[in-house]
Amino acid sequence: MNKIISLLILLVGLSACNTIMNMTKEEKELTYSDAVDVSFRVLSVDNKEDSLVLRKKSIDIENPEKIAEDKDWQYFIERLKMTMAEESGVGIAAVQVGIHRNLFLFMRLDKPDRPVEVAINPKIVSVSDTIICFENDGCLSVPDKSGNTKRYPEITVEYYNEKGNLIKETLRGESRGGDFTGVIFQHEFDHLQGVLFTDKLYEE
Repeated sequence: MNKIISLLILLVGLSACNTIMNMTKEEKELTYSDAVDVSFRVLSVDNKEDSLVLRKKSIDIENPEKIAEDKDWQYFIERLKMTMAEESGVGIAAVQVGIHRNLFLFMRLDKPDRPVEVAINPKIVSVSDTIICFENDGCLSVPDKSGNTKRYPEITVEYYNEKGNLIKETLRGESRGGDFTGVIFQHEFDHLQGVLFTDKLYEE
């Protein structure tokens, strides 16, 4: 019996070793490095170390349905919102401030007052059959550069919001002249894969 109990304890321990903590020590240090109303430094491709960080693929956040109860992630989200506002962006991913987690903010141009929403562990479930040329795509992490990128005009997505609710919806958008929420979502989703908009430029 003792051997069985010891084996069970060992198996639980091994399982725990393979589980990603909800927020690591390093992530907490960065999150609480300043007040909640102080923006993060946005990583830039002009910096070699930053560039390597931006190219690394992010991982999921555990128990996203309980994110509203997690004070660490809520603090991080508030600072990320402050950062996006100060940078005058329409979206920003966690990796752009040095946190390799599947989380980003995106502006809802398709809603009144254009609210900023949170996408946690997002997925692009399906895309339209056609590809468009989205003009003047740009990025907070790629300063002083823009270009025309290959994007889908319609995507169906799934993600958890900051309240822990699972959202399933279709997003659209083709040009900067109107609603391009779907393009913002694609751009930020790419960041989580270590992909930059410069990887999707149309050939001149």
